[in-house]
Amino acid sequence: MAEMVVSLVVDQLLPLLREEAKLLRGIHKDFADIKDELESIQAFLKDADKRAATAEGDNVSEGVKIWIKQVREAAFRIENIIDDYLIQVEQQASDPRCVALIHKLKTMIPRRRIASEIQDVKSYIREIKERSEIYGFQRSLEQRSSSSRESRNSKWYDPREAALYIEESEVVGFELPRKRLIDWMVKGMKKRTVVSVVGMGGQGKTTLAKTVFDSKEVVGHFDCRVWITVSQSYNIEELLRDMLKKFYQEKGYNAARDFSQMNRRSLTEEVRKYLHQKRYVILFDDVWNVHFWDDIEFALIDNKNGCKILITTRNLDVVVSCKRFSLIEVLELQPLTSEESLELFNKKVFKSDYGGCCPKELLDIAYEIVERCKGLPLAIVSIGGLLSTSEKNVVVWQKFRENLSLNLKKDTHLTGIEEILSLSYDDLPYYLKSCLLYFGIYPEDFEVKPKRVIRQWIAEGFVKEEKGKTLEEVAEGYLIELVHRSLVQVSSLRIVGKVKRCRVHDLIREMILEKNEDLNFCKHISDDGQSTSSGMVRRLSTTKTRSYDVIPQIERSHVRSLFCFSNQATFFLLNSIDALSKGRIPTEFRLLKVLDYEWVPIYRVSNEVGNLIHLKYLRINSIRNGKISKSIGMLQNLETLEVHGTYTFHLPKEISHLRKLRHLISTNISLIELKSGIGEMTSLQTLRNVDLNMDGAAEVIKELGKLKQMRDLGLINVHEEDVSTLSSSINEMQHLEKLNVQSGGKANKSIDLDLTSAPTMLWKLSLFGSLKKLPEWIPELQNLVVLRLKWSYLSKDLMKSLKSLQHLLILSLTDNACEGLRLHFEDGGFQKLRELYVESSKELRDIIIDKGALSSLKKLQLYKLPRLKNIPFGIKHLQKLEVLHIWIMDAELIQSISTRDWYVVGHVPTVDIHNIGRAFIPNSRR
Repeated sequence: MAEMVVSLVVDQLLPLLREEAKLLRGIHKDFADIKDELESIQAFLKDADKRAATAEGDNVSEGVKIWIKQVREAAFRIENIIDDYLIQVEQQASDPRCVALIHKLKTMIPRRRIASEIQDVKSYIREIKERSEIYGFQRSLEQRSSSSRESRNSKWYDPREAALYIEESEVVGFELPRKRLIDWMVKGMKKRTVVSVVGMGGQGKTTLAKTVFDSKEVVGHFDCRVWITVSQSYNIEELLRDMLKKFYQEKGYNAARDFSQMNRRSLTEEVRKYLHQKRYVILFDDVWNVHFWDDIEFALIDNKNGCKILITTRNLDVVVSCKRFSLIEVLELQPLTSEESLELFNKKVFKSDYGGCCPKELLDIAYEIVERCKGLPLAIVSIGGLLSTSEKNVVVWQKFRENLSLNLKKDTHLTGIEEILSLSYDDLPYYLKSCLLYFGIYPEDFEVKPKRVIRQWIAEGFVKEEKGKTLEEVAEGYLIELVHRSLVQVSSLRIVGKVKRCRVHDLIREMILEKNEDLNFCKHISDDGQSTSSGMVRRLSTTKTRSYDVIPQIERSHVRSLFCFSNQATFFLLNSIDALSKGRIPTEFRLLKVLDYEWVPIYRVSNEVGNLIHLKYLRINSIRNGKISKSIGMLQNLETLEVHGTYTFHLPKEISHLRKLRHLISTNISLIELKSGIGEMTSLQTLRNVDLNMDGAAEVIKELGKLKQMRDLGLINVHEEDVSTLSSSINEMQHLEKLNVQSGGKANKSIDLDLTSAPTMLWKLSLFGSLKKLPEWIPELQNLVVLRLKWSYLSKDLMKSLKSLQHLLILSLTDNACEGLRLHFEDGGFQKLRELYVESSKELRDIIIDKGALSSLKKLQLYKLPRLKNIPFGIKHLQKLEVLHIWIMDAELIQSISTRDWYVVGHVPTVDIHNIGRAFIPNSRR
């Protein structure tokens, strides 16, 4: 009977299976076709971007913009189909029942849906081609670019040109930069010198250069003085002809020869001949091309007569390119202070009213308007120029302040700001444009850590492989280039000179947001009701703390990257986003590549997370019980996993399947379920922080030795019996740059690592635990920049052993790192050390600083040294010391500093003295 039933079922299903087989053959062919189509569309969009970069926005018609947007959405739809298809392939490959009849039936519906979508998008593309002849459209763009260049030349208002005619009395905030530039111009060596002014668009480079160029000191010092405007596109022959023409104009007579028919070599010779005996200064304004100096250098003869070349540029790399052949001085302009900004604003707005001062009733509004400009002179002057013609009353100004963003777009003068900033974007190589636009994802004034944005760029596919470099190293180069181009600002630097945090200027961000909207790059959802971009977009960024309309927006968006920013613990969005917080993965997110949910509590991550097979970057927060679903092992493409706000993060053994994972980060990672599997994750570069207080720790440590790509390793609760095995594993990590090894606390025994092959690239080392002696391999680390020792209980004076670390910048000795009676810094030692921390040492009685030691020290912090009775002997030798912290010390020492020994630290700008029961000594300085 059972056999009869099976036979009947099979007979009924066979036609369906034959139809399924036919459908599969059709899908495979159509899939290959649309992949080829996608490559063609992407090539077109890249070329269209280049063409459009040379065109004025107003000269590209709305019809063309809409058409390009449709092409871009076609590409998005194809990408969706491709990724959806890959999900089906992945599920079939990973399902052990894939040969079973039931599985074939289960997959028929998704395949039919994909086949239907492929036909729809092919039809959509045919319609686009018929309407606009997609692959011949470049000619139209070229024509528009040509006409736009002509219209650009006829514009009646250009803020950059206006900077040439500004009165010196209106210049604010340039007193010190102006003096420095003039000194560089009229003093110094006889050899030809390049002097450069670097800053973002609108920061006043041209204005400053003009005041220096026309100063009486410069005018009286040079025989020949010429100003040349270079800009983005220049012809070197025309530039040389312009230079020769201006040479003769400066002298008030016509050139003896016709230069119009001369070639580059002849023109170069003419320039050299003219400048041969002269002390000249030539100002090249607005240089963009890093090869400019190669083009011009040989024409500017070095006659050893104190000649100067003054360059203004947005790109620091332009200046770097000059270093090969000339002396060079670099002035990087900084934003105006709040006081300087308000002064400049007043000069522009109240030039002929109110005695040049802002009326009291308008002062608060003026200050708010000026703050929006973030110290950018061009913005202040442009906005001030507009307000100078308006009524000076509170109602008008309040309305202007409320609509400032709108005014920036509609007013002719203010539009110039946007155009100037857009030039910097247009000048970017294609691979950097998406990287810059990414900064529009973050909230206003958000300071981004480089590693965060770099890993997200990699996940998005923006970073291309370069031989001999990791993707992270390539991406770091991208970020540095954006900084050099004055598009990204460095908020803070690490002591090693690397970027610690960065951001974009508010006006740059406004430009980015407009580009994001035009390109459907990112959609913003916020509580203020404002939402940018419509239609299909690739990234969704939300700061919303309450939501009633999120779902329709998400469903239309087809997001690939989701970012949630909120500093409220009760952050919840309804429906799909709320579902994600509760552990469910909405179908709208099945194609996600980036999920940054750091600021939102995730109570649990369900098995559905395994369906996000395209996910490459996952950053989440506060997982209940610190456990993540075993389905995490299905995320075969995951590259970065960060879990914050969770005391202990328990990794399931399935995570060892993630062979592409490069960065695994949490405050406390438990590998108790993983053990031997960690060694299979050979792509790991970052692993922080693994808790080794577990059974089988030795097995885990041995496996770590297989991770030969490791750059950053953090281990906590290391026990003495595992140190030998750990030493062997670390010996295998020759790319290691940062190492943090911590014992379980003061009571644990030694962590004396014996590295026979210490990683030469190690620049940061933290050892928290007992040491029988200072490891011999530490003084051999010639690239070491940061050394932190804690709970070491070393009895000998460490300074003799560490003196050989010539590149050390930070030294931290805390919680009885040394038990010796004194620290002696000998003459010639620690020449580059900038920060020294000596804290919580029960036995230390003397700190001796010889003259010639610690010559670069800027910060000295002494904390809880109960037996230290005297201020460090020789502290008067530390002439570069800027900050001295003395906290919770012996009362006798505090008293001596505040009375008889105060003169010893009198040269230190900031002296901060705290003691138990007293905030600080009255005559100390903070």
